[in-house]
Amino acid sequence: MRMAELYTIGEKAAIGGYTFTEERIIHFATRFDPQRFHVDKEAARKTLFGNLCASGWHTCAAWMRTFLDYWEKETARLAREGVAPPKLGPSPGFQKLQWLRPVFVDETVSYSVTLLASRPLTSRPGWFLNSILNEGVNQDGTPVIRFEGSVLEFE
Repeated sequence: MRMAELYTIGEKAAIGGYTFTEERIIHFATRFDPQRFHVDKEAARKTLFGNLCASGWHTCAAWMRTFLDYWEKETARLAREGVAPPKLGPSPGFQKLQWLRPVFVDETVSYSVTLLASRPLTSRPGWFLNSILNEGVNQDGTPVIRFEGSVLEFE
């Protein structure tokens, strides 16, 4: 079954959360974004952030991990209900990435996806391009990340 047949355009689905512990922030940043406000608590205090915070790329990677975990559970749920889950392929990209607010130590970001549109690909019969809005809010409900993505679907 197609995504656009299963999910309502504009309906937001909560996909899970991720807690940004000091250990996780430093581990990710040391490997991929070693700026002082991501890897050194004392140095971070002297920056505009005033404290250790997660890399924006870490918040994106956590969204991906959360989405994959959600999608695995969702496909299993659909299969149990006798519904053939949509076959999702790769993403051709994203746009409008916004890091709206820093994510600090021990904050939990709750992520969501909203199906924005779905259209067939004229160049590939049986393939569709789904546009989705991806968002994350902290434990206070304050938006911290937002981006639009695309995911291919095939029959």
